[in-house]
Amino acid sequence: MIKAIKHFATITKHRHMVIKFCLMAGIPVQGLLHDLSKYSFTEFSIGARYYQGNRSPNDRERELFGYSTAWLHHKGRNKHHYEYWSDFNPKERKVLPVDMPDKYIKEMFCDRLAASLIYKKENFTNGCLREFFNREKNHFAMHENTQRKLENLMIILEEKGQKEVFRYMRQHKTL
Repeated sequence: MIKAIKHFATITKHRHMVIKFCLMAGIPVQGLLHDLSKYSFTEFSIGARYYQGNRSPNDRERELFGYSTAWLHHKGRNKHHYEYWSDFNPKERKVLPVDMPDKYIKEMFCDRLAASLIYKKENFTNGCLREFFNREKNHFAMHENTQRKLENLMIILEEKGQKEVFRYMRQHKTL
């Protein structure tokens, strides 16, 4: 029961932070709708069972079983995850990444920033997002345009700070 309460507090804190960031980025409706599936039984029950406080419970489920049912459910319902944006390409005859619409790239950035702030706590720096992304980018399939746009937002954050990256997102409907 304690893990469930802590998990609820963590996902709610994260969601509220994303709402704030989405408002600052000029995408308020996406902020309000962000991660509602985490409160569904499928995702919440797994999150509560594998709650650790310093990383995603999905990572623990994945370590135990080789996959995460909560993540599979989540990524299929939330367009701010690049994994949502893959489809069968008839020319290549395989599933390939699809370029994400800019409003979801903005939400993805807000999501990553909030998660980094919550998990890194006092060790957070504006370079954390980009450092993690650079370590991991060779291990996932993200469309090259989506990757370029996301990296640009991370560079603005690292070099100019949060105030400037949110100003940039508000002023640029397209990235």
